[in-house]
Amino acid sequence: MFLENPVNQHKHTGWMEVICGSMFSGKTEELIRRLKRAQFAKQKVEIFKPMVDTRYAEEDVVSHDKNAIRCTPVENSSNLLLLGDGVDVIGIDEAQFFDDGIVEVCNELANRGSRVIVAGLDMDFKGKPFGPMPNLMATAEYVTKVHAVCVRTGNLANYSHRKTTNEKQVMLGEHLEYEPLSRAAFNELLAEEKKQK
Repeated sequence: MFLENPVNQHKHTGWMEVICGSMFSGKTEELIRRLKRAQFAKQKVEIFKPMVDTRYAEEDVVSHDKNAIRCTPVENSSNLLLLGDGVDVIGIDEAQFFDDGIVEVCNELANRGSRVIVAGLDMDFKGKPFGPMPNLMATAEYVTKVHAVCVRTGNLANYSHRKTTNEKQVMLGEHLEYEPLSRAAFNELLAEEKKQK
């Protein structure tokens, strides 16, 4: 269970939180909610995203519902050590697009005393663990898995099905390119695709 208000607040210690799930599950929405609460509490907050994510805005983290918060786009994870130094709360969106060094960087920032909140896709469009996310989840104190609703069954969805034939792992997209699916619907589609090959 996630605790936003841990005991021993008198002793300044850092920790890591990971928010993960499929596309359209509310990961960024939850990240923004936590960061805005920290801002309201007058904590020093910095938000980052990978430079590759330019879907809605270059200098904002934006949810699918158009909820936004100002951020700094960064080229690689090593930039975060300098930019996040001395910050109370660090938010990182779309962590799956960062290099593997993000894991060590997030742990170092938490060791320095920051609360590090990371959001990202836990699986790619093939249903495989995505980039550094498994290692971030393994080293975080708190992991929140959020779910979308399957567009075919109405059940909980934790798969991001790509509706195009593009096979590159990284492909930015929205409702036209992706749809959230349940395990059953995802496996049914995979079986259909294998038959067609």
